[in-house]
Amino acid sequence: MRESMVAKVFRWVIFSSAIMAAVATVFAFQTHASAPALIVLDAAKNQLGHTPSKDIPPGWALKVNAGHPDISFADPGDPNAAIRLRSVKSSYALERAVDIDPSTMPYLYWSWKVSQLPRGGDFRHMSTDDQAAQVMVAFADRRILTYLWDSTAPQGTMESASSIPLVHIFAIVCRSGGGDINQWLQENRNIEADYQKAFGKPAPHVKGLRLQINSQHTGSNAESYFGEVAFHTRQS
Repeated sequence: MRESMVAKVFRWVIFSSAIMAAVATVFAFQTHASAPALIVLDAAKNQLGHTPSKDIPPGWALKVNAGHPDISFADPGDPNAAIRLRSVKSSYALERAVDIDPSTMPYLYWSWKVSQLPRGGDFRHMSTDDQAAQVMVAFADRRILTYLWDSTAPQGTMESASSIPLVHIFAIVCRSGGGDINQWLQENRNIEADYQKAFGKPAPHVKGLRLQINSQHTGSNAESYFGEVAFHTRQS
């Protein structure tokens, strides 16, 4: 969970003001056109071929930490449009820059499914820190919230996952183990409230979002799917 994410946070928070302004302009239009949600991943559109790459959704970038990525879009006949991530002793992620004010758009919604958990994965120990699926939210102050589907740590676990000075990572286990394996689940989190609980102060702007899979520490395999990911102004 930690290794490559640390470097990415630093890059996210030093994007030039010109790039951020351009991103904000696009997002403002999307928000106005489809209020009150800002959709940052729409797998259904990707399945229809509205993407410059058969593997990478538009607006997202692939970042590989270890091994080889295996990314594809789910079968177009599947009613649940999704992007599929497969890990064989590897660690990689899809990430994108955003500029979100949590005080006005505090809710993060996403759908996910896990079909294979990394054997013995447990974020609480560096030697087993593998997850089939995680959603990472990077803030302007280099702090990170990471929402996990962990193999072992109990659902509801909320604790620091930091091991490197100056980078603060707080983990929240949304799902645990195989009880919900192969089932599509909807999640929604109040990132403003989670940040306040984790770090004891108001949340600054969100600057980056990351969807990650890894199984290199346990030397095992993992597979997960992500559907729509969106920020909302209110809880629906």
